[in-house]
Amino acid sequence: MAKLNRETVITEALDLLDEVGLDAVSTRQLAKRLGVEQPSLYWHFRKKDDLLSAMAEAAMRPHATAALPAPPDDWREWLLENTRSFRRTLLLRRDGARLHAGSHPGAADLDRIAHKMAFLVAAGVPERDARMAMLTTGRFTVGSVLEEQAGAIGVPHEAAFEAGLALILDGLERRF
Repeated sequence: MAKLNRETVITEALDLLDEVGLDAVSTRQLAKRLGVEQPSLYWHFRKKDDLLSAMAEAAMRPHATAALPAPPDDWREWLLENTRSFRRTLLLRRDGARLHAGSHPGAADLDRIAHKMAFLVAAGVPERDARMAMLTTGRFTVGSVLEEQAGAIGVPHEAAFEAGLALILDGLERRF
């Protein structure tokens, strides 16, 4: 195997996640998969929580690299697509919502969030409402995907997601 580096560990850990699910991901299994001894992983990640954080950040890259909104964009259409992008990204990985839940944004993420907030405020959304809209759509999306990935039966997941998202945005729009 090629020289072990941080990106290789993260990539293999995400592949392991997709194969066995979050509950079964262990540093022991990951080390075996990489053909190294378990302590070798601690060179890159001091503890499993650090690895899980890095996995969550890497899993979110498709959403984190999406185009940022620009002033000619319609705030509602942008927020709809941004939230849908977040959902699609969470669904790319087995247990993607569980992996993401409780994670903290990095510096680059905070810059993107600030840009998105500034866009909403410039579009006329009151700052407090913009902050709550970002928080609410994010939590709604994670919760929806958690249910979907848990295998809730008899639920039209995408239709329910779209209906709930429309309710959130309709409520926001009435506030200003």
